Amino acid sequence: MQSICGEYLPVVIFAAISLLIACGMLVAPLFCARQKPYAEKQAPYECGFPAFEDARQRFDVRYYLVGILFIIFDLEIVFLFPWAISLSWIGLFGFLSMVAFLVVLTVGFIYEWCKGAMEWD
Repeated sequence: MQSICGEYLPVVIFAAISLLIACGMLVAPLFCARQKPYAEKQAPYECGFPAFEDARQRFDVRYYLVGILFIIFDLEIVFLFPWAISLSWIGLFGFLSMVAFLVVLTVGFIYEWCKGAMEWD
């Protein structure tokens, strides 16, 4: 029991220090920054002028396509680094599994391209 606690002690210390730093970063601006609220700063719209239409309007599908595009590239990077590091250990099966994964991501990327997610109007 003692060895398990000893093994996890650095993780607990790291988590506690991280939490302390995060809380400090959230609280520090309240004491260090000037607090001068005014009407424009506290307005609900950050763009500086009132909204033109209702907030419950339909969104263009390109917003969702950009979200899917982000997930495609994000997943690719997250899984490619560990795969590249362990490529010598996982053998042919691991290589073919990653090739299949990249094929699925490529199909998603081609779908995005055909739908016009790469075109910015």
